[in-house]
Amino acid sequence: MPGAGSGLKFGIEWMWRCGAVKMRAETLGVALLAFGLTAYGQNQAPGADRPAAPANRPVAAPQRGAGGDVKSGTGDVGKGAAKGAANVAAGAGKGAADLATLHPVDAAGAVGTGAVKGGKNIATGTVKGTGKVAKGTGKALKKVF
Repeated sequence: MPGAGSGLKFGIEWMWRCGAVKMRAETLGVALLAFGLTAYGQNQAPGADRPAAPANRPVAAPQRGAGGDVKSGTGDVGKGAAKGAANVAAGAGKGAADLATLHPVDAAGAVGTGAVKGGKNIATGTVKGTGKVAKGTGKALKKVF
């Protein structure tokens, strides 16, 4: 029966040429791929590919050494002195300007305010700096003994 086989062959070739079978085969392939990837993703244990993270421990800041404390203290003394000198100079400058414009009361107030602010900054810097220097000296002596 040569006629029966040739009709079937002609029908499949015709469907292949017009794209009906290609489209079904591609759709089936894409569906199988999507299903396989989805199934594979569901079978993965959560975090199986990642190593266990260490516990979150706060990292302690490194302690400053004796020399660092002394250096910081001398820096604080210097900063306090510089700020104080700046305040005294600003007060003196404003006082001189007020005196030149014939405002002697304002001039005295500006000079006094500058002196007070300057004294405060100098005292604060000196006290903070001296404390840090003493702390650093204590650390250094502790290492020796």
